[in-house]
Amino acid sequence: MKKYGVNELRQMFLDFMESKGHLVMKSFSLVPQGDKSLLLINAGMAPLKPYFTGAEIPPRTRVTTCQKCIRTGDIENVGKTARHGTFFEMLGNFSFGDYFKREAIHWSWEFLTDVVGLDANRLYPSVYLDDDEAFDIWNKEVGIPAERIFRFGKEDNFWEHGAGPCGPCSEIYYDRGEKYGCGKPGCTVGCDCDRYMEVWNNVFTQFENDGNGNYTTLKQKNIDTGMGLERLAVIVQDVDSIFDVDTICALRNLVCQISGKEYEKNYNDDVSIRLITDHIRSATFMISDGIMPTNEGRGYVLRRLIRRAARHGRLLGIKGTFLAKLSEEVINGSKAGYPELEEKKDFIFNVLTNEENQFNKTIDQGLRILTDMEDKMTAAGEKTLSGDDAFKLYDTYGFPLDLTKEILEEKGYGIDEEGFQKAMEEQRVKARTAREVTNYMGADATVYDDIDVNITTEFVGYEHLECESDITVLTTETEIVSSLMEGQKGTVFVKETPFYATMGGQDGDCGVIETANGKFVVEDTIKLRGGKFGHVGHMESGMISTGDKVSLKVNEQARRDTEKNHSATHLLQKALKTVLGSHVEQKGSLVTPDRLRFDFAHFQAMTPEEIEATETLVNKEIQAALPVVTTVMDVEEAKKSGAMALFGEKYDQKVRVVSMGDFSKELCGGTHVKNTSSIMLFKIVSEAGVAAGVRRIEALTGNGVINYYKKQEEMLHAAARALKAQPSEVSEKIAHLQAEVKTLQSENDSLKSKLAQGSLGNVIDQVVEVKGIKLLAAKVDGVDMNGLRDLGDQLKEKLGEGVVVLAAVNGGKVNLLAMATDGAQKAGAHAGNLIKGVAAIVGGGGGGRPNMAQAGGKNPEKAQEAVEAVAGLLEQQLQ
Repeated sequence: MKKYGVNELRQMFLDFMESKGHLVMKSFSLVPQGDKSLLLINAGMAPLKPYFTGAEIPPRTRVTTCQKCIRTGDIENVGKTARHGTFFEMLGNFSFGDYFKREAIHWSWEFLTDVVGLDANRLYPSVYLDDDEAFDIWNKEVGIPAERIFRFGKEDNFWEHGAGPCGPCSEIYYDRGEKYGCGKPGCTVGCDCDRYMEVWNNVFTQFENDGNGNYTTLKQKNIDTGMGLERLAVIVQDVDSIFDVDTICALRNLVCQISGKEYEKNYNDDVSIRLITDHIRSATFMISDGIMPTNEGRGYVLRRLIRRAARHGRLLGIKGTFLAKLSEEVINGSKAGYPELEEKKDFIFNVLTNEENQFNKTIDQGLRILTDMEDKMTAAGEKTLSGDDAFKLYDTYGFPLDLTKEILEEKGYGIDEEGFQKAMEEQRVKARTAREVTNYMGADATVYDDIDVNITTEFVGYEHLECESDITVLTTETEIVSSLMEGQKGTVFVKETPFYATMGGQDGDCGVIETANGKFVVEDTIKLRGGKFGHVGHMESGMISTGDKVSLKVNEQARRDTEKNHSATHLLQKALKTVLGSHVEQKGSLVTPDRLRFDFAHFQAMTPEEIEATETLVNKEIQAALPVVTTVMDVEEAKKSGAMALFGEKYDQKVRVVSMGDFSKELCGGTHVKNTSSIMLFKIVSEAGVAAGVRRIEALTGNGVINYYKKQEEMLHAAARALKAQPSEVSEKIAHLQAEVKTLQSENDSLKSKLAQGSLGNVIDQVVEVKGIKLLAAKVDGVDMNGLRDLGDQLKEKLGEGVVVLAAVNGGKVNLLAMATDGAQKAGAHAGNLIKGVAAIVGGGGGGRPNMAQAGGKNPEKAQEAVEAVAGLLEQQLQ
């Protein structure tokens, strides 16, 4: 048997399924689209759910993919065993109401034996207990003896996920030989040891579960097949584990080379080597799909993976940053199947190195704090770190809970996880999970789910802002209806529309839909599954009904202003790449008639010079009057032509490429101006951070800029009037006023100081000795806290060594100050504790350090009593 590599096996599978009439689709992004039930895509079938349920019509009834997947349920075990990993590729062939069990079983056997060349005598199928149909196909048609077909129960051979489509499975196991076995006499298929490895799983989706265990037969029966690519490679290459297959082994060897460690020499080193190897694969693929490290949702999963890998690098003795170098190996090993890795490599390296640097800054400090916490636990004879301490490490030093847990586990300590969660809640920084209670499709159920899947909308809005069409569906907010009447809110669906639906950051169009009998005001246009455009709004007058011929008219001014902002966004993205560097990547955008917002990956705040250079460059291209040309072409052809594609975006085979002269070229389905000169002007009004490594620019174009400057001018004139000056003199006048204020402030402080000293009289007469320590306790009037501090410093200087306590009555309140010199502190004096006792007398509170403390109180009539109590309180401290 030939030992095919991972990349060869992937291509062999896709080619084989293509020869059986399947459409080869590229891997979907790891970020689920319209599915809130998942943080990350974790199975080959997950992105195809709409096709399985019939919510969307598939591009073909037979589809095949190699899907990148991430599962972190067993993250604690990654590295500790050679079995566990977070990233894997899932080979799959899918039938949506087309072929069923017979073809699926025959093709799985044909691929494994004829194409890959596995020994048929070492392959063992399993079927669900009651699935006689599958048993007979294996036995009578494929020719597998009955004793080599295993019948298993629901736990092993029946796939279901709560309510929704489900069905029996048929798995194929491969006997890897005695060397991988447990040696027990009854060892056979189903044993927990590594001898019999499951390689292929055919899921026959033939039932619908109502959620209460009641099953009905589906009208459309589906096939969902999954086979782990890395597992297949383990079998074909006859190696111990996924960490030994060709591409992953090359990565593992690089970890060893960078760390100077040898694999399989020391268990703890092996744990770290495997963990880093796995985690850098996941992180590289996640970043290539536009996921950024954050403290919530999938961004938090990425941050955990990067930080765990970085920490295990330290355990192996690796100095400095190293993850980008490993990521390069991941890219080299996988770019044949995932060209987007190569396209985004600079950005991937930037994100990894930036996160690694951030973590390195805090980890040393955090580890020192954790060591102190461990010492305290040891001293107190405790074995569990408090939730508050674990949260402090998370909140201040960026230690994810599982990292703290991992470090402590190595030393035999535990964590109060409940306490940690409580602390998170209290601080209002609990990482919000992106999972929500949803239907089987992983999307919130809406009235639109009930619309016939065959109804679609043709968009004609690139060329027209008005058209006539027929109403296909009407809905209120809760149900499909045949008519909408005056005052009702609802959604209108038509055969063709000039209204652009919210997509790619561009807001949906507004406008009107009219018949002779009624007028519907469109407030927003939305795009739904299956290419349906919903016109959301309200009936202003009359009535409209399904089947009516209507005229649709987009609000032209709003569309034109939106187009200016959208085209300016393209110029802005190119300008940012030019000014800041090629690592800049769009992370999100919003284009409305009023403004544009652009989020982009960059790792520090832009300087005023960079903002000015960006703005100048965009305006230069606007003045250059570049023609804006849109071409429809094949997606691969578009990318080869240099058109910028968005991170993690799933494009159709045919795409629109928007070019602005030779300056900007992007894949974009939005609407644009015909020439950049139509944009008129461009002005950045703000630049700020919105997340780790993500900046946000807000900007205006055209009349928006003119209105902005008009408002600025109005503000300038208002300021000039207030200063009784001409607009040109405003800066000079403010400078004069500031100088005047400074002089007056200085005079005021000087007078306050003299008044305070005067109200004290001859202070030295008021000094008493308490157990050999000088004490000056006095009451003053009309001095604020700043004045009190200045006075305290002067008195402490006069005193030399000792304690100063002052009480100032000011506007119905009392301000208290205590100071203790080094000598007084050595004798036991503590300003913070002293002030607590004094403050209690005047009905207040406060505290501070041993050398200086301040407090306030609300009973000024007791100020003298408080001053008189100081000597007694100090005496107690000095015992």
